[in-house]
Amino acid sequence: MSRASFFLALCLLAGCASPAPQFLGASRHKVRLDGIDFVVFLKGDRAEVVRMGYLRRAERGRVPPLLIRAAEQVSGCKVTGSAGGLYRSPSLPGDTGEARFQLDC
Repeated sequence: MSRASFFLALCLLAGCASPAPQFLGASRHKVRLDGIDFVVFLKGDRAEVVRMGYLRRAERGRVPPLLIRAAEQVSGCKVTGSAGGLYRSPSLPGDTGEARFQLDC
């Protein structure tokens, strides 16, 4: 693959979200809340939510409740907390780009 082809492929992939390995085979849903795009992956009683796009640091404070709202809106279930075990998120607490939740359906 030439450098130009590699760069083009990288640019195309930069705008898409893919699930964590634990969520392979999950259903994929898009939702827009308060002007922010999210992709929600649902698998059983768990959800992975990925925020799309760039936000400045000052804009990120409003995102954590939106991550929960996205999971609940798409799944129709209640978020009961962070996903645990194999589905636990490797992200640092307060990450506004990705979150994994346990659902009560």
